[in-house]
Amino acid sequence: MTGPSGPANAPGGRLVCQRAWPQRLGQHAGLSPKDLVIANPAHTGPRHVAIIMDGNGRWATQRGRPRLFGHHAGARRVREVVQTCPDIGVEYLTIFAFSTENWKRTQVEVAGLMSLFRRYISKETRALNEFGARVRFIGDRVRLDAKLISLMDELETLTASNNTVNLTIALNYGGRDEVARATKRLAQDVAEGTLLPQDVDEETLPKYLDTYVLPDPDLVIRTSGEARISNFLLWQSAYAEYEFIDTLWPDFSREEFTRLCASYGGRDRRFGGVKQ
Repeated sequence: MTGPSGPANAPGGRLVCQRAWPQRLGQHAGLSPKDLVIANPAHTGPRHVAIIMDGNGRWATQRGRPRLFGHHAGARRVREVVQTCPDIGVEYLTIFAFSTENWKRTQVEVAGLMSLFRRYISKETRALNEFGARVRFIGDRVRLDAKLISLMDELETLTASNNTVNLTIALNYGGRDEVARATKRLAQDVAEGTLLPQDVDEETLPKYLDTYVLPDPDLVIRTSGEARISNFLLWQSAYAEYEFIDTLWPDFSREEFTRLCASYGGRDRRFGGVKQ
C-alpha cells in the first residue's frame, strides 16, 4: 500500500520521522472545508481526487532495498496527502492500494502487502478518527483474509460520522470487476422483478457500483511516469481530468499535490459541450 509519510525521505532510503496527525480541524493548521467555502466562494479546485499510487517498487530498487521497503515508505506518504485535503478544498480522496491484478505478484510480496494493510489499519485507526476522516473501502472482499476484513469493517464503523475528509481505499479493486459485480446485482433485480429492463439507463448502473455514495472523481493523478489508468474507476472517471507525473509515490509531496489541484482549477471543463 502507499500511505502517509512525513517530510521528505532522507538520502539513501533512510526514512525520516513522519508528520503527526492533527486533532480534527479545530486544531488543524489549515482551513476546514466550510471555512474554504466562506473564504473562497469561487473555489475551482477538484472536490474529489483519485490517486493511482505507483512507483513503490522502483523507489526501493533505486535504493538497493526489497520492494516491500518501498511499499512501507509509500504507506507513510498517505498521511501527508490526507492531511493536505482540507487545506485545499478536497472533500473526497480515493487511493488505489491493491488491484485485482496484483495477486499475480510473488507470494512473498502479496503476503507482505496484506500484512502491511493489517498493520496500517491497526496503527492509523485512532489517528484517522481523531482527524475526522471518514474511511470507506471499495473492492471485492471475498479473497481477503478474515482479520483484514474485520479491521476494515471496524474502521468504517468507527469513522462513519466523520466529515473532515472522505478517504476511500480501493483494496482488491478492479474497474472491470466492479462493473461485472454491479451488473450481476442489477440483473438479479431485473430477474426478481424489482427493476424493469426498460428503466435501465446510464443513471441506473452507478447505483450498483462500490462508489454509489461518492461523487465521480474530478481529478485522477498517477505517479511514477506511467501513462495508463490500470483498470481504476473506469466508469466513474469518464469526465475526470488526468495528471501523469514522473514522481515516484514515496516522493510525492504536499506541495506537488497542492500544485496539481491548483492547475486543475485553470482547466476549461465543457463535458462535451461548447463554451458560450
